[in-house]
Amino acid sequence: MDRDIDWQPLLDAAADARSRAFAPFSRYPVGAALLADDGRIFRGSNVELGIPALGVCAERAAAIAALNAGARDFRALVVITGSSPPAAPCGLCRQTLAELADDLPILIVNADGESREIRLSELLPRPFRFRPPDT
Repeated sequence: MDRDIDWQPLLDAAADARSRAFAPFSRYPVGAALLADDGRIFRGSNVELGIPALGVCAERAAAIAALNAGARDFRALVVITGSSPPAAPCGLCRQTLAELADDLPILIVNADGESREIRLSELLPRPFRFRPPDT
């Protein structure tokens, strides 16, 4: 496990976010906590709607919250699900995270305490990268 990161505040934030998930169709709540370089933690939970394309994953919800708060540099992510083994972020979330961070340690855990630390670069080894010019 990455020893430079205090995972407990992220675990707590992700668990809290998971408790707020809105998953009436799948009944599969997910919580995420994204750590910015400045120490702020941004939470996100999955939101399911009647038209699936309108929903959002917990990881992207956390990223959107961070971007809306002005955060641009990130250090780590925790994702909590109910799956065994713990579930990794989906492809959309992987690409979103790759556009925001060159690489990122990700701790995936489940409600029973199983965990695995992986790196974004393992999940998405060759992401599409588009960096808009500074304006």
